[in-house]
Amino acid sequence: MPTRPSRHPTEAELEALTVLWRRGPSTVRQVHEALQADRKTSLTTTLKTLQVMTGKGSVVRSDERPHRFKPAKPEERTQVGLLKDLVQRAFDGSVQKMLIRAVEAGEMTEKELGEIRKVIDKLRKQKRGTK
Repeated sequence: MPTRPSRHPTEAELEALTVLWRRGPSTVRQVHEALQADRKTSLTTTLKTLQVMTGKGSVVRSDERPHRFKPAKPEERTQVGLLKDLVQRAFDGSVQKMLIRAVEAGEMTEKELGEIRKVIDKLRKQKRGTK
């Protein structure tokens, strides 16, 4: 039985999206050149990746020549989708488990811990306000 294509980007697609989020609308050549710093692929591979992404609806291609590609969704929305999927698949749907593992696994600076505390405090205030 054929598998459904994932609605989440593959590693190569995520790399291309990252280029587009940083650079804005870009041609195949511009995306390809930006990717060359980390990964050696052919221009046709980059083109095929962007074509597949267009078919999946993760990028939008302009009608002008040369075509310019741009992300269909903001970076944050894509990240949230990937995180929700990860939480479901790897942590039995528990955001708490995922956050604990992430904090334990990473070496965090005081500044990063402070930013996390601010987010938690903000969420607590919002929860109290809805009760």
